[in-house]
Amino acid sequence: MTFFADLVVKAILRIKQLSKRGEVKYPIGHINVLRSTGKSAKESQCIEGYALNCTIASQGMPKKMMKAKIALLDFNLQKTKLPMGVSITVKDPSELLAIHKREADILKERVDLILKSGANVILTTKAIDDLAQKYLVEAGIMGVRRCKKSDLKKIAKATGGKLILSMANLDGEESFDPANLGEAELVSQEPISDQELIIIKGTKETQGASIILRGANALMLDEMDRSVHDALCALKRVLEMGSVVPGGGAVEVALAMYLESFARTLGSREQLAIAEFAQALLVIPKTLAVNAAQDATDLTAKLCTLHKAAQDKDDKKQFARYGLDLTEGKPRDNIAAGVLEPTQGKIKCIQFATEAAMSILRIDDLIKLERRAAPQGGHDDHDH
Repeated sequence: MTFFADLVVKAILRIKQLSKRGEVKYPIGHINVLRSTGKSAKESQCIEGYALNCTIASQGMPKKMMKAKIALLDFNLQKTKLPMGVSITVKDPSELLAIHKREADILKERVDLILKSGANVILTTKAIDDLAQKYLVEAGIMGVRRCKKSDLKKIAKATGGKLILSMANLDGEESFDPANLGEAELVSQEPISDQELIIIKGTKETQGASIILRGANALMLDEMDRSVHDALCALKRVLEMGSVVPGGGAVEVALAMYLESFARTLGSREQLAIAEFAQALLVIPKTLAVNAAQDATDLTAKLCTLHKAAQDKDDKKQFARYGLDLTEGKPRDNIAAGVLEPTQGKIKCIQFATEAAMSILRIDDLIKLERRAAPQGGHDDHDH
């Protein structure tokens, strides 16, 4: 558990950035989680940079490119072919040869337009055929094919580039604007674990990080992926909010005790509503205890006594940090034990639960659909 906690912390600290308002943000979408079967979970690792589960299209291409100018494409780099159903009738065989030559020339012109823009790395979601590879190898360009579109969108945002769907312009011709290129300090193909990945480091706009998960089988990797994502989300909330609260039902019990005391100061029917709201909050610690096969009533009563004392007596303030220890079946100081929850998450949970309850209580009409009577004669409604 400590091993994966270190991985998650290392990854999320790399993507720290300031928003336009000067707020610290941790966009976890900039962390790419890759999965690879084999070896033990302890072989998982965090990589500085955005990792793609791809390799270069040809071994003749360079495997490392410094000061990379990245072209992000969402179309094929293949020899142009006539659409299905289109046929051309020619009398002279040399005319047919000229058509095939023009098909190859169109591809060369497209590649030349991209190269003239200054690109030295090409990432595409589609294919790069042998002819296009030949041109790229001769120019000393890295070409990577079959990338995920979602990955290229994230890389475009990180590098300051733009994912291009087509090279067509408003004049009815083809062009490639150098402003569409992304920038990175280094793009390289590196051996990670027992496979090779494309790593993009030193991106222009935002930093990226990648977590490579290893495991015995796909089911284990799925579970690890979900757990890592949950950990990233929780850590993001803590870092952006900047505060935590004790877990194990401590907040709910403290709120319940405070609201019960506050309800007694009111002399109207609102007292009943507030008292019921306080009782509803105790569902959380009771459910926690029931799920752990503990005595829910006894544990909740003990916790209520401690929090009531913390609110009424100055020398009992330390009990405000007490929550449930479901292993031992007793209350404990959950801050000292490290059982914490993001403050923002706790606030949102209570707000959403309250709003949901209010929405349900506002409904004063009920529409009931009567069961349709069975057809006579023992036949159903289906056609035979």
